[in-house]
Amino acid sequence: MRLLVDSSSSLLFSLLLAQLPVFTSASPVPQRRLHDLDRLSNQTKNLLKLTQDLLREHAFDSDIEPHRFGSLPAMGNRAANDLNNLELKPTLSQLHADLKLFEHHFEWLNKVSKKHHHPALPKLGEMIREMKSLISLLHRQMQRVEAPRLTPAPPSLPPHLPYQFDVLQSSHELLQQFKLFCDWAYRAFICLKPKISAVQR
Repeated sequence: MRLLVDSSSSLLFSLLLAQLPVFTSASPVPQRRLHDLDRLSNQTKNLLKLTQDLLREHAFDSDIEPHRFGSLPAMGNRAANDLNNLELKPTLSQLHADLKLFEHHFEWLNKVSKKHHHPALPKLGEMIREMKSLISLLHRQMQRVEAPRLTPAPPSLPPHLPYQFDVLQSSHELLQQFKLFCDWAYRAFICLKPKISAVQR
């Protein structure tokens, strides 16, 4: 009788061991928390794609009158070689100020486009929402590392655009400038990641 009990206990123990991998795999695996700079770079990459899609869908073959937007961030003096030398707090502050400027410009373009029934209006609204989300996320990151918030000068916007042709030209130039900005900002967030990790240890 004792032999039968021992055999039953041994069998039950073996069955429990066999089920152990099932129980382990069924338990939820904790996901790694996405790094703040990863979230910033991902959202910037999404904005870059939206901008590229708009430029492809509404290609402009004619020559475009440059420098309609004098208050946009100057991207010509931001070389790729400078990315490794970026300082954390000043760069976050400057990117935030630049994004606020672009936000003002795109909100203006959105209002003008509504009057002229611009075909890019749905994606333009989506891009502005993504931009606001990125600005909010960046501002929270600035607060964590105590980066100062810059106050950009009021944007210098073009006068009233009477024709749809003018709206097309303005939207194309603005999108081209924003594409350059997003490309640079995406690379900047990636280069800043090790520096922000060191600050938050």
